[in-house]
Amino acid sequence: MPKMKTKSGAKKRFKVTATGKIKVAQAGKRHMMIKRSKKFIRNARGTTVLSKPDARIIRKFLPYG
Repeated sequence: MPKMKTKSGAKKRFKVTATGKIKVAQAGKRHMMIKRSKKFIRNARGTTVLSKPDARIIRKFLPYG
């Protein structure tokens, strides 16, 4: 059986934690930050864990993750 290919876009954007959850950078912080509230910017720092329905989709892109 041939090896499965990992989606190269997914391997750049997502990491799999030790417990199997999908870790991703917070969205909505690239541009137009002047109209965002300070609370939004503060809460969107760092990374977050994807929800279960979204994680199921990404797991197919990372077969060896």
